[in-house]
Amino acid sequence: MEITPSSTGKELKELATCIHELVGRLPLTIRSREKKGLRLEEGEILDYNYTGPVLEKVLKTGKTAREIPETGPYKGTPVIVVPLKERGEIIGAIGIVDITKGIFTDIREISRRPTPTNKGKEE
Repeated sequence: MEITPSSTGKELKELATCIHELVGRLPLTIRSREKKGLRLEEGEILDYNYTGPVLEKVLKTGKTAREIPETGPYKGTPVIVVPLKERGEIIGAIGIVDITKGIFTDIREISRRPTPTNKGKEE
């Protein structure tokens, strides 16, 4: 699989599908720097000509964005979008839509909390 700055949505399909399954089929969006990409929900490609405001932002900044879009099909729903880079060059962006309304993100934070231990206590 080769991903380039001009990859099409169809060329990104296999990568998108793999990640979509890894994150429990949360909605996923992906695009290359030069071409619109795809939108995937419940294992189905909904759009092969997709871009969104947060994907666009990440393509410009090259930084991960965790925010709630004000426009588009995911308006009002938390998204996490990361840049795809090769040798420091931004070649695309990929994001998940947290339809759990933040539980997905909260679970990550909860799993990082230290757990109590019984060290030093007599039984």
